[in-house]
Amino acid sequence: MKISEFKKAGHWPTLFSAFLYFDFSFMVWVMLGALGVFLAADLQLEPGQKALLVALPLLSGAAFRVVLGSLVDSKGPRKAALMGLCLTALPLLMGWFAPHTYAAFLVVGVLLGIAGASFAAALPLAGRWYPPQFQGLALGIAGAGNSGTVLAAFFAPRAAQWLGWQNVFGLLLLPWAAVLVVFLLMSKEPPAPKAQLGEKKAELAAMLRESTTWKFCGRYALTFGGFVGLASFLPIFLHDQYGMDKMKAANLTALCVMGGSFLRPLGGSLADRFGGEKVLMMVFSAIASLSLAAALLPSLLVAGVVLVALLSCLGLGNGALFQLVPQTFGQVRLGRITGLMGAAGGLGGFCLPMLLGNLKGSTGSFGWGFGVWAGLAALATLASALRLLRQPSAAGLGSMAGGEEA
Repeated sequence: MKISEFKKAGHWPTLFSAFLYFDFSFMVWVMLGALGVFLAADLQLEPGQKALLVALPLLSGAAFRVVLGSLVDSKGPRKAALMGLCLTALPLLMGWFAPHTYAAFLVVGVLLGIAGASFAAALPLAGRWYPPQFQGLALGIAGAGNSGTVLAAFFAPRAAQWLGWQNVFGLLLLPWAAVLVVFLLMSKEPPAPKAQLGEKKAELAAMLRESTTWKFCGRYALTFGGFVGLASFLPIFLHDQYGMDKMKAANLTALCVMGGSFLRPLGGSLADRFGGEKVLMMVFSAIASLSLAAALLPSLLVAGVVLVALLSCLGLGNGALFQLVPQTFGQVRLGRITGLMGAAGGLGGFCLPMLLGNLKGSTGSFGWGFGVWAGLAALATLASALRLLRQPSAAGLGSMAGGEEA
């Protein structure tokens, strides 16, 4: 694949706008995780309360993604993205002015899910501009907006020490306004699929009856859920398990999530070349092994290497999985399936911090939570291997062009 061909194939200003919208929204979405150590100390939270506080935006994001995915199919991805971006100002304003209580920030956490819903609009906005042979790379570039987790992990704690953690929410209104202006000026509604964009409720129900839908959602709950869940909970984990101070925990978290963020396009590109199912089988195997290593709670040096590798593999898996999506479901249903998968990913992201926090509270160890995730990844590895054995031609791009049964 030549870069010149890729540039001519779609609309790069919209691709850039989709990336920028996704990047900022991701930064906002995981903000309670980035500030989690500050909030936990100020509000004097127990392990289970810490987990719920950072996981709640991930759960509410799952619900909002279904709504935004439906708007994508009825109104178009650009209009849906603009709605989501405008509404993202609400939790920022409330976070800035809310009283310092646990209950108030649980409400903020729910509203932050609006930013997490950006996934359901950003990917169709980018993907509908590109033909099948460029889907993996285009969706990988747009999806690399999850690098917003890096920005949140690195800059939010520093801004909190300088301005106070509550004022960080007000500071975020500045890049929000800038992203809104760029999006309005540069993005363009992609061509509608051949079929009508709007889908009836009966058609959504039909999708939910398809086993393929649930398989994709389950795998995305593991890859994306693992990535965003760890990105949100790592500062608390590093602080509580290894006694790291706020800034060192923020630095290591940023390093860990950087790999997963920027390797997502590579996952899509590798899937374009070798087949998404083959790449996923290898990635799930690595996730299982690395999660098991993390469950042993090794020394800080070893844990740092393991966590960087783990989040990198999760990012590769995200890109590889979404290379399969348009090939399997087609462009007409892309908004629906990205909304459903995004909801599953948010649910997975909610489950991982809750596993880590609550099992820490009940057993005294974070290791059990990582162990459960390792088991789930092992099952996903086996499932991918069985699919390849049953449908060996499904690994090739050519066979997927007509619609793969994954």
